[in-house]
Order: sequence, then structure tokens, then C-alpha cells
Amino acid sequence: MDADVDVDTRRPPGHQALLEAARQEFAERGYGSTSIRDIAQRAGVSLSALYHYYGGKQELLFALLDEGMDRYRQACDAALADAGDDPAERLEALVEATVRFRAGQRDRSSIELTEDRSLNDEQRAHFRRRQAAATRMFQQVIEDGRACSLFLTPYPDDARRAVLAMCNAVAQWYRPEGALAVDDLVERYVSLALTLVEYHPRRARRTP
Repeated sequence: MDADVDVDTRRPPGHQALLEAARQEFAERGYGSTSIRDIAQRAGVSLSALYHYYGGKQELLFALLDEGMDRYRQACDAALADAGDDPAERLEALVEATVRFRAGQRDRSSIELTEDRSLNDEQRAHFRRRQAAATRMFQQVIEDGRACSLFLTPYPDDARRAVLAMCNAVAQWYRPEGALAVDDLVERYVSLALTLVEYHPRRARRTP
């Protein structure tokens, strides 16, 4: 899927403890204020052991973001597989998968949404290709809904951007200990998404 991008996305054995330490440090301190020594100490390994696996904190950031994208795509793909062919149900599935992922992976999502600027050019290009592929899932579903007159919005690109923006922002404000349960948040955001695409089930028609 991303084979044409010339960056190494392989993850070494035992990498998970290092990525988890990097996630915690980046979330608490920010990428710019985190040193490679901080990550090694949190992971309980020596600097030489860390450098055996990763060339520095930029490589750790890239691996963390790439793994996060793997998890997000897996969640979306599973949701779409269960949703069937109806565009409204598929949009609901994508919104639910995104909201639950952002609410459940707040640190990882916040790093993804704010720190890709710290990647090098090749890493950033790879990551943005993957983001674009995820965006196309929403785009395709909205196009399918418009094709059969389920979605009547004359502004499909704006609707897509608005839906993605509100779902992604969950990572930055949602608190699981607060009054709003994730199930209620999902229900609310599904309703908002269907409103944005101007969902009208009675107007649906079969495509040729």
C-alpha cells in the first residue's frame, strides 16, 4: 500500500516497550522537550540498547505514528466490513471507529495530530500518504451516498473535512472520567455527521 515510499517501516523485536516509553514522554513533555535519554530511562534500557533499535527520537516518533496509523486503519477496516453496503451505515461506522479510536488513544492521537511536523521529509511524505488514504475512505462513502441521493449536500468536500475535524478533535478535549460516555459521544457525532451530509433516506434511488 505504501511500498513506493522509500522509508523503512519495519519494527524491530522488542520495539513495543520503546514505543510505549516514547509515547508517554512525548505526551507528557512534548516531542521538542523530550531527550532520547528520557525515553531510554522510561523504557528501562541503556542508550546503547535503544540506539541498537532506533537511530534517535525522530525514528521513534515515526515508528509511533506509523503504528498508530496501522491501528486506526484496522479499526476502520473492521467497522466497514461489518457495515454492509449502505452509505449511511458505512459513514456511521467510520465516525464510530474514529471517535472510539481518538477517545481511547488520546495521547497517541494528539501526538499524531500535532507532531508530524517533526518528521523528516521522507517520513512526513509517507505519513501524509497514509493520512490521505484514510481520508479517502470518508470521501468514497460520501460520494457513494450522493450517487444514490442518500446524501444531498452540495458541498461534499466541506462535509468530509468537517466530519473528520470534529472526530479527530475528540483526542484533544475528551476525558473518559467526565460526564459524557463514549457511547453517547458516538451517537451525537453520528447524528452530526449525517446532518452535515444532508442525509435523506426517502430520497434514495438505485444507481444504474
